[in-house]
Amino acid sequence: MQKTIISVKDLKKNYGSFEAVKGISFDVYEGEIFGLLGPNGAGKSTTLEIIETLREKTSGQVMVDGLDLDKAPDSIKKIIGVQLQTSGFYPGLNLVELINLFAGLYNEKVDPMALLKLVNLEDKAKNKFKEMSGGQKQRFSIATTLINKPRVIFLDEPTTGLDPQARRNLWDLVKKIRSEGTTVIITTHYMDEAEQLCDRIAIMDEGKVIALASPDKMIDDLVATGFERPKQVKSANLEDVFIHLTGKEMRDE
Repeated sequence: MQKTIISVKDLKKNYGSFEAVKGISFDVYEGEIFGLLGPNGAGKSTTLEIIETLREKTSGQVMVDGLDLDKAPDSIKKIIGVQLQTSGFYPGLNLVELINLFAGLYNEKVDPMALLKLVNLEDKAKNKFKEMSGGQKQRFSIATTLINKPRVIFLDEPTTGLDPQARRNLWDLVKKIRSEGTTVIITTHYMDEAEQLCDRIAIMDEGKVIALASPDKMIDDLVATGFERPKQVKSANLEDVFIHLTGKEMRDE
């Protein structure tokens, strides 16, 4: 039986008379990649910020690895990792210096080179953050979520703006992190990304969870209704062509 690591029960968040999150409930299992999807304004970012202890809820219950958000928010902070936006880094520091800085804030002992090797950036150790490409910055951002050896990490649209090679490399990194036992919660607007990465998905709209299942189950349920794509689906797409022609090896993306 799968262990529940995050449990959300009847979660609500109001801003005055506006209901941003309307009594949603879902569980996240230990060791899975869980996607929270939805259009802009659906309430997914608010939901994640509440779980991350960054925003106060109006009502409901949130449990993270057996810890009650209302009673132990500081303990929850110690066991989660939250992806920082690029604006959260000092651009003039190199990667080793940045890791040591964050390790000091977490009061953790970290081997910077081992962490950089995990995200394939060991050869960039002495580079300043501002000198990095978009894909490298995103991989480094994910590395910083792992400094405190978290049980759960939260990735907010980690591949937005990246080219196809950088996206696929980041997918491999997320899968690698999950394979080592860390639970991953991800938001994305790329449906192919959610389909490739996520074990299960919750789709939100207008503050409610309107579907929760594996990508395959959602697709099968849609097909069972008689739905057909207006255009025949080919066994590959243009992104596959791009990757095949240009290669998928690590480069300065």
